[in-house]
Amino acid sequence: MMQLDANNANTVAVQTEQLHAVLDGAHILREVCLQIPRGAWTSIVGPNGAGKSSLLKALAGLLDCDGQVQLLGRCVTDISRREKACYLSWLGQSQSAAEDMRVWDVVMLGRLPHQAWLAAPSVADYAAVEQALRDTQAWQWRERSLGQLSGGERQRVLLARALAVHAEILLMDEPLANLDPPHQADWMALVRQLVAQGKTVISVLHEISFALQADHLLIMQQGQLIHQGACNDSASHQALREVFEQRISIHSVAGQWVALPN
Repeated sequence: MMQLDANNANTVAVQTEQLHAVLDGAHILREVCLQIPRGAWTSIVGPNGAGKSSLLKALAGLLDCDGQVQLLGRCVTDISRREKACYLSWLGQSQSAAEDMRVWDVVMLGRLPHQAWLAAPSVADYAAVEQALRDTQAWQWRERSLGQLSGGERQRVLLARALAVHAEILLMDEPLANLDPPHQADWMALVRQLVAQGKTVISVLHEISFALQADHLLIMQQGQLIHQGACNDSASHQALREVFEQRISIHSVAGQWVALPN
């Protein structure tokens, strides 16, 4: 059994021991023990229903589960909600927001953990929101309402809200949903920029070829963690082929690993 270690905060962003969750009588997470490296991009992959989103929600504290979770060397039970919200941001699937809210105000919600109760936004808050909107190429919509945007445009605004938190750890569930190929490439470039700044990005992705561009891979199946390792490691590629029943193959194309159907 892996023991949680409070002294590993410099190298490990997230660590779990015996993480287990049941939903409507079904075991959606089964004794998951993992270590996610700090300052790197980790992708969570696996077949439909493997428990990928459930794992991400458990790490974010959005899913009731048994077991232990550490964030940056501290047990989540020892961290206040406000403090956790300052260094962990969340981008979920089909996140909702009021359709009549101004884009600027939606992104400003990401700054709430840094603000005193009922306090006006600070200069730092305004700067963080502007930078997040520019980084996601959503600055031109700042005065529009969310309901006026397409699905892809909305996704970029919600990504901007997550970025505005300036969190140490970013959790993203299907962040490429509704994005066209150029903006998918922009997302990957942005993730690399975040990692270069020392941030930790953890993403759930269905697109295996995109997931293989990450630094670290978590492979899930039926609620269990089947494999964790580097994306360029042959053992990771073998585990991927096995979890998808040999229906994909992994190839190196122009210096990048891609997954192709067999």
